[in-house]
Amino acid sequence: QVGILDVDLCGPSIPRMFRVQDSDVHQCDSGWWDSGCVAVFVDQDKSISLMSIGFLLEKPDDAVVWRGPKKNALIKQFVADVAWGDLDFLIVDTPPGTSDEHISTVEALRPYKPLGAILVTTPQAVAVGDVRRELTFCKKTGLRVLGIVENMSGFVCPHCSECTNIFSKGGGEELARYAGVPFLGCVPLDPQLSQSLEEGRDFIQEFPKSSAFPALAQITQ
Repeated sequence: QVGILDVDLCGPSIPRMFRVQDSDVHQCDSGWWDSGCVAVFVDQDKSISLMSIGFLLEKPDDAVVWRGPKKNALIKQFVADVAWGDLDFLIVDTPPGTSDEHISTVEALRPYKPLGAILVTTPQAVAVGDVRRELTFCKKTGLRVLGIVENMSGFVCPHCSECTNIFSKGGGEELARYAGVPFLGCVPLDPQLSQSLEEGRDFIQEFPKSSAFPALAQITQ
């Protein structure tokens, strides 16, 4: 049983990636703001549940123009007041950086002793510099870093299979070595992966021969 909490409040894209963006949240007892609500199930087996501010917007293009305190309150409610059920894992997707969302999430989850964070970078030096600050954030907040993933790591041509390093190469691995944390692997740019996320399709089931498939399988393992 896996819960996915989308705390990218200004860009809630996870519902679309699971093709449940039109789902409604069901309230518990006396309503959302009093007693909470039930997370949205994304599969028939009800093994994956999801909560995102995307479910609460009147229109998909509505902007969330909120100051810190309101963001903090919502994240705390997402953690404590949503009926998640009996989860084996709760995966939290955060926006880039070290903002209110990150501080609020760490504080809200602290009583549950989170396992740690997985940091995602792209290979170029500018992106690696930003993720280096996230390493510092994790250290200051006592959050263990489970590993680093390098995304957009080269583009494998579907015609000739040659790999072109569009955004430089090796930044994530170098950062992991610098920080003394595990390097989990590289995910290449892959149009099929982008397509599956855009259309809410099951990448693992539909594109097993994709160049990103073995990379994701290795990282997951």
